[in-house]
Amino acid sequence: MTETVIQLIIGLGNPGEKYSKTRHNAGFWFIDALAEKYSASFKTETKFSGEVAKVNIDGQPVWLLKPTTFMNRSGLAAHQITQFYKIPTENVLVAYDELDLPVGTARLKKSGGHGGHNGLRDIHAQISKEYYRLRLGIGHPGNSKKVANYVLARPSQNDEIDIINAIDRSLGVISQVVNGDFQKAMNSLHTESVASAKTNTKNTDL
Repeated sequence: MTETVIQLIIGLGNPGEKYSKTRHNAGFWFIDALAEKYSASFKTETKFSGEVAKVNIDGQPVWLLKPTTFMNRSGLAAHQITQFYKIPTENVLVAYDELDLPVGTARLKKSGGHGGHNGLRDIHAQISKEYYRLRLGIGHPGNSKKVANYVLARPSQNDEIDIINAIDRSLGVISQVVNGDFQKAMNSLHTESVASAKTNTKNTDL
């Protein structure tokens, strides 16, 4: 049984070159890779407080959005575009960096809390929490006092490669997600993530 199709995918991050390579911009990394995969170009739209592109994924038209507000105001862009195009919250997928997942892990989820993520917190306030999520693991610094500096820093070369690999795996299931085969996409992505994590562990032990 298929679920709701996705009409809008939002990648979270902070605007500007200063933040482009930071862990907190993993959502931007994903949305940029998605646009490249489908040969789309972003255009700044002030009425949506972001950069917007439109792609066709297996016959399904999908809007892509990168808010140009800072992370803690991401909900403004989400609200503006969903109101303008009459897109229900349950037809939205948000891609973002996840502290509570190991580096290089990718997980799909529907609704839930914001887990302290400021981008999600503002989206909850603006359009509710009933959207789908693509959680891109960036790991945790191990101390809550170090989180702010950690997410706003560039990952190590190995961690960056692992995150990019997780994004590639996510792109591999995006057509299933968009067309409503969420459970199938979830099973496939999560299985691949576990296999990748085991491989990374073995490489570390060598």
